[in-house]
Amino acid sequence: MDSNTLKIIAMCVIGYLLGSIPSGVWIGKLMYGKDVRDYGSGNMGTTNTFRVLGKKAGIIVLVMDMFKGTLTALLPMMFGMHVNALLIGLSAIIGHVFPIFAGFKGGKAVATSVGVLLVYNPEFFLIAWVIFLITLYVSSMVSVASMVGFTLITVVSLFYNDPILTIVALALTIFIFLRHWGNIERIKNGTENMVHFGLLYRKKQKENK
Repeated sequence: MDSNTLKIIAMCVIGYLLGSIPSGVWIGKLMYGKDVRDYGSGNMGTTNTFRVLGKKAGIIVLVMDMFKGTLTALLPMMFGMHVNALLIGLSAIIGHVFPIFAGFKGGKAVATSVGVLLVYNPEFFLIAWVIFLITLYVSSMVSVASMVGFTLITVVSLFYNDPILTIVALALTIFIFLRHWGNIERIKNGTENMVHFGLLYRKKQKENK
């Protein structure tokens, strides 16, 4: 096995371990004495952290989860390798979803995936964020913003003439939908949790008055 292959394996292992850091669990236990997995949706990701522990903890976890993807995508540069950062970044995404430090039961990979995009294509990263925030404002649901956002950025990726970006975006979109299957059922039933802002939230508030 040559040195380049060993470096690629090392980057993937490091990326997986970085992705496996259970930010929501650690912040909850260290700062609040709570395990977020015991509350709300039972998920250790950003959304449930916001819901259970509040804005401060939610922002910290969001930044940490994104940084896991960003740092992993920077590994090829650190190792001096001309390897596609997006492909190495996938190891962090896998780690976030199946974390070795949290019983292989992780988050839904949205924040970590976006963190990888920041390194791979900053312009595409900004477009993804704009799409997500607009969809979140309209729907008042993080789950809808995540699914619609990934769907739309997959479409946008077609204009970049980057087959790897499109293939990975499509694969992540399918995966995001699978991870949000329970949310889809709650959306159909009208029981999905909403953030306390946005057009749909205001509409619901008016209807309940």
